[in-house]
Amino acid sequence: MSRTRPERSLSAMFEQSTRVVASSNSVRVVVYDEPAMSGSNPPILFSHATGFHGRVFAPVAEHLRDHYCITFDYRGYGDTAAPRDRALHWEAFGDDALAVARDVHARHDGRPIVAAGHSMGGAGLVMAALREPRLFAALVLFEPIIFPPESRARAREANPLADVTRRRRRTFSDFDAARANFAAKPPLNSLHPEALDAYVRHGFSQRDDGVHLKCDPEFEAQTYEMGAMHDTWQRLGEMKVPTHVIAGAHAEMSPAAIAPRVAELLGNAKFVEWRDLGHFGPLEDPARFASFIRDVAGGVANS
Repeated sequence: MSRTRPERSLSAMFEQSTRVVASSNSVRVVVYDEPAMSGSNPPILFSHATGFHGRVFAPVAEHLRDHYCITFDYRGYGDTAAPRDRALHWEAFGDDALAVARDVHARHDGRPIVAAGHSMGGAGLVMAALREPRLFAALVLFEPIIFPPESRARAREANPLADVTRRRRRTFSDFDAARANFAAKPPLNSLHPEALDAYVRHGFSQRDDGVHLKCDPEFEAQTYEMGAMHDTWQRLGEMKVPTHVIAGAHAEMSPAAIAPRVAELLGNAKFVEWRDLGHFGPLEDPARFASFIRDVAGGVANS
């Protein structure tokens, strides 16, 4: 397969917002394109996790230059504003994923999409694919946040992730200071350096007094608290799109522990374990994640 694309810096990946797509609650989802030299391969849509933004997938897309790669910022994350009423319902993340998938599908002449989602982003893609399976050729999901109903009782208890998020530092003197802060401690110190660079560069905005976190920690904290409060689990048996579910290191009651059950309920799914990686697996080893997506897309193209 030809890869004649000229060399350029990783920072150019998903550099510009190319358009906005209308979603529910008057939200306008910001979408980024990284067009390939050839349009012969299936388009790949990336769907990010809680606390991140679309352009954090730049290091993954770097390994997929012979595909059209598209990503977007969910409501309240990156450059997509939260709804004016600040209401947070996980089904709305499905609205965002579906709105973008429809747009990508139409722009690629109705060609079904290979979509890769991480954590919250995996759940958003499943919601979208359950509603309109014709848009998708295949899904690749790394530890999707799709929890069984019994998890809701625990979700109403204190949430350590939400507590830490509300205390998160929001401002740094510059981008280098922000990057040094996250590189020095868990959990973001596990990210590949290029993924961490993308997270900081596009997750903070420059102001006169330094760089400021774009995502409101309160909105992110509520995302964690509401993670079990959607009914996607009960609909997994309806999935028609071929799906690959990947899990990292096993931990009790974690997304990795629940991922095999998600794959089993989906029926038309394959389960894969990468036990040497954590919950941020796609951003810890972008090359491996890209290789997996390439194999899935190749299977679609040859089917």
